[in-house]
Amino acid sequence: MATDDTWIWDGGRVCLDFTNTLRHRWRPTPGETLRNPGDLTLWLQRAGLLAPGIPDPVDAAVLASGRRLREAVDRAVLAVSDGRLPSSSDVVLLNGSAAQAPRPAPQIAIKGGHLEPASTTTMAPDPATALALIAQDAVDLLLSTEIRRVRVCGADTCALRFLDRSPAHNRRWCSMSRCGNRTKVRLHQARARRSERTPAD
Repeated sequence: MATDDTWIWDGGRVCLDFTNTLRHRWRPTPGETLRNPGDLTLWLQRAGLLAPGIPDPVDAAVLASGRRLREAVDRAVLAVSDGRLPSSSDVVLLNGSAAQAPRPAPQIAIKGGHLEPASTTTMAPDPATALALIAQDAVDLLLSTEIRRVRVCGADTCALRFLDRSPAHNRRWCSMSRCGNRTKVRLHQARARRSERTPAD
């Protein structure tokens, strides 16, 4: 069973956090964190999509459906953020999943002196409906201007997906406190080793 520190929540959108439940995508065999139905239930609760407590057990079919949705979201988001169209099969899967839950009522918020859309994610009564909310968030992202700000972490051993909301739109790391600092330390150590090997004039 997964624990609270298994997952990383730096995606900036719930659909990106969901794609990041498959870790180390650059490896031949990525790291699966949704290993069983209980892991999926716990993730959905931690994401605020499913009420805490003990819901009806998730069966293997719902877990498999969740994994298929996750990969369709990942492929579609990376394609559109790169200026390409997603595959028709991924569009069908996303639309079909998003239709499984009623759309939450639109909300607004005042931020920084401006009127902006507020999050409309609501609690789902069951895991299958919670997956539909993830699909709806992915559809919203794909149709928004923010899709051009989706990034893949620049650290060689990460590859997490995240939304770059930095003012200059030049964020390179999923988290400065994690991958950013580690990369800077590694580069500094590499420069120091090269300096030590360089003969003095």
